[in-house]
Amino acid sequence: MSRQLAGKTYWLVGASEGLGRALAVQMSKAGCALILSARDMGKLQRLAAELPSPAQVVACDVADRASVMAAARAAWPMDGVVWLAGVYWPFAAQKWDAEKAEAMFDINLSGAARVLGQVVPQMVARGQGHIVITGSLSGYRGLPGAIGYSSSKAGLMHLAESLYADLRGTGVDVQLANPGFIRTRLTDRNDFRMPFLMEPEQAAAEIMALMRGHRFQRAFPRLFSLLFRGANFLPDWAYYRLFARKPGNHRPAVSR
Repeated sequence: MSRQLAGKTYWLVGASEGLGRALAVQMSKAGCALILSARDMGKLQRLAAELPSPAQVVACDVADRASVMAAARAAWPMDGVVWLAGVYWPFAAQKWDAEKAEAMFDINLSGAARVLGQVVPQMVARGQGHIVITGSLSGYRGLPGAIGYSSSKAGLMHLAESLYADLRGTGVDVQLANPGFIRTRLTDRNDFRMPFLMEPEQAAAEIMALMRGHRFQRAFPRLFSLLFRGANFLPDWAYYRLFARKPGNHRPAVSR
C-alpha cells in the first residue's frame, strides 16, 4: 500500500534551488502543503509563489543552532521533514582546504543533526512522523578527491541508518535517498564527464517514488548505484587499485 502524500505538511530544508526546488514543485503538485527553508529568502519566496499548493517560507541557516531552533518552532506542526541541504567543493588531500572541508561537515552532517534534534523528539512524543534524508552514492565508500564531501555524506547515511534502527515500529518512518550526479551549480564545479548525469526533476521523481513507498533506502540511478554499492564487497587491495587517486588524477566524488 502506497503512502498518501496529499494533504500532508512537509518541511523541506534546502529548498531554494537544484534538487530541493525540483522536489518542492513535485510535492506541491502531489497536494502537499510545504514549509520551505534555506538561507536565501528571495529564492524561497519566488518558489512559493509558483507552487499550486500552500507554501510557507521560513528562513533557516543550518550552521546556526539558534536559527534552526527558531525555524523548527515556526515550521511545527508538520507531518514530515525532508533534509536536502548541502555544500560541495572538490579537492584532494594534497590540496586540503581547511575552511571548505569544515564547512562540508558542518552543513552536510552537523546541520542535519541540528534540524533532526528539533524535530525527532516531537515526532517520537507524538508517535507519528516521516523523515527523509538525502545522502549520496559517494557515501558508500571513500573516494579520491572527496575530502569533506563523501565523508560527511557517509556520516549522514549512517545517521539515517541509526534512526531507522531505533524508530522502526514507533510510527516515525525514516527513509534515505542516495542520488548520483545531478546537474546543479554544485556539480558545475566538476571538470570531468559525469556518468548518468540526472536533471534535478529526474532525481526529484526518484525521491517521490521513495516517499510514496515504504522501503528504507533508494539509490539511483540504479545501474550506476550498483557500482558504488558493490564496492563495499571488494577487498581493500582490489578497491584501491580501481578507485584510488592516480598521479595527476584529481577526479572528485559524486555530488548532487
